[in-house]
Amino acid sequence: MAQEIERKFLVTGSYKELAAQADRIVQGYICSAHGRTVRVRIRGGRGYLTIKGPSDAGGTSRYEWEREIPLHEAEELMRLCEPGVVDKTRYLVPSGRHTVEVDEFHGENEGLTVAEIELASADEPFDRPPFLGREVTGDVRYYNSYLTKRPYRTWGEPDTL
Repeated sequence: MAQEIERKFLVTGSYKELAAQADRIVQGYICSAHGRTVRVRIRGGRGYLTIKGPSDAGGTSRYEWEREIPLHEAEELMRLCEPGVVDKTRYLVPSGRHTVEVDEFHGENEGLTVAEIELASADEPFDRPPFLGREVTGDVRYYNSYLTKRPYRTWGEPDTL
């Protein structure tokens, strides 16, 4: 079983000039039931199908299975997705032995920028880049599947950092 272990943060500073790569991502959810998601993603002209299980109590770890699929199949599956789509640009920022994935959201989630760092264990130390703000690991409002149902623009007052 593949375990995904990651921590998530709001972004408060500059990161684009540090990025080694940037890709536009569009994704939808075939299923976004509590604790289980089936996601279709198109990134850089490639398709992906991902299944995620429930998170642990702290929101740091959960089962993840992902496979690349032909682009035309991903485009077909996008038509089966629940209402709402996530549109974002992902910046890959090297940081010590890790890569921080910074997601700058577009469309209905414009104004939200979140960073994630994947770890080998929940307590693994990592170099914390200066653009990382408040940690939001485990806060379901920042899950992509939640953002398809309650986009950031509908939250009212912006979240304080």
